[in-house]
Parts: sequence; structure tokens; C-alpha cells
Amino acid sequence: MSIRDELLRANREYAEGFDRGDLPMPPARRFVVVTCMDARIDPTKILGLDLGDAHVLRNAGAIVNDDMLRSLVISRWMQDTEEVFVIGHTGCGMVGFTNESLRERLAEETGVAASDIDFEAFPDIEESVRASVAQIAESPYLQGVTASGWVYDVTSGELREVV
Repeated sequence: MSIRDELLRANREYAEGFDRGDLPMPPARRFVVVTCMDARIDPTKILGLDLGDAHVLRNAGAIVNDDMLRSLVISRWMQDTEEVFVIGHTGCGMVGFTNESLRERLAEETGVAASDIDFEAFPDIEESVRASVAQIAESPYLQGVTASGWVYDVTSGELREVV
């Protein structure tokens, strides 16, 4: 069975017992989680969240860039969120490569140089989390929002505050 078929079967089973269609759109606990797309991170389990508790925004590296700021502004002003948890993690794949190294690989594999893309890799997870929290704090569009920064340890399951 293909992954697609497995996923669709799982969704049918989920939908058969689904009884949460009446949840309001704004997150009940009025906060946002910004984290990495890494498959080892399950923000709902890490933080003990239930469906409808929080917005969860993900990208490679948990980086607060322009697109993430767009989502945070919408969350703040259209959904009344007040707090942001930025969660990076140990063993992040964004550490250890550069724009140049990925561009070279892309050029070799696809023939496309991708010189116009900033992949936003970084050498230090804690510094990256601090920079993302600073982006939130410095944004004139996110007044009234508090932000904290964390590193999730993928081997122990623990969170450690860094900002």
C-alpha cells in the first residue's frame, strides 16, 4: 500500500469519529508555537496541547522570517493571540550547511543554481532562536505579544529556555 493510500485510510478512520467540528477559530489558549518542520517534533505532545489550543507554525529551522512574521501578525490581530513560543531543537538539519553548499548540490542534481534563494541555514541553534525571538520583539506589527525561546532536546524530550 502506498503512503498516499495509508494516509487517506487513516483520515477516513479519523473522520468517522471526529466530533470537534464546533471548535472556534481563535486558539483557546491564545498563543502560537513556532517550531521546526523536523519530524521528531510533535508540538502538541511536547506542550500537552489539545486540538484548538494554539496555532502551530512550522518551517525549516523555526526561523522567524518575513513569511513567519506574516502568519504571526495574522494570528495576533485576527485571532487575538498574545504569546509566542519559538522552539528550535538539537540535531537540527539547518546547522552545518551553507547557502553555497546547497546551491552547489542543487546545481549538480537539477541544473538549477538557486542563487536567488536564501536557505537561512545557521551555525548555532541557540543564537538562531534568540534571533527569531528578537524579530518578534522588534516588529512594530506585534505589539502586545510576548515571546520566549526554547531548545527541544530530541534525545530526552526536554525543553530548555534560552530567551
